[in-house]
Amino acid sequence: MEISAKLSNAPLSAQKARLVGDQIRGLPVDKALNTLKFSSKKAATIIKKILESAIANAEHNESIDIDELRVSTVFVNEGPTMKRFKARAKGRANHILKRTCHITISVAEYE
Repeated sequence: MEISAKLSNAPLSAQKARLVGDQIRGLPVDKALNTLKFSSKKAATIIKKILESAIANAEHNESIDIDELRVSTVFVNEGPTMKRFKARAKGRANHILKRTCHITISVAEYE
């Protein structure tokens, strides 16, 4: 049985979050948490919180032992993009795209 946790509108681009998500896909949860703990990327702290939430959901709602869990799936989809402008020289303007993403992490028992 898969138990999941989701974060919508995370304030980072989906491309950057996928780099971290690909590192933990398929790992046991203790190794995945250790990998995220020592990663220097911004996405690692966000994904670590989501993974801890999924683990807590599995333990509390389904009474599954934590030692038997692994990260089964990690989805990172694009969210809405906020469009901003920055003033430049001679009356010009540059576009700034503030990207967001939706992150979903599912954990499952070993088979």
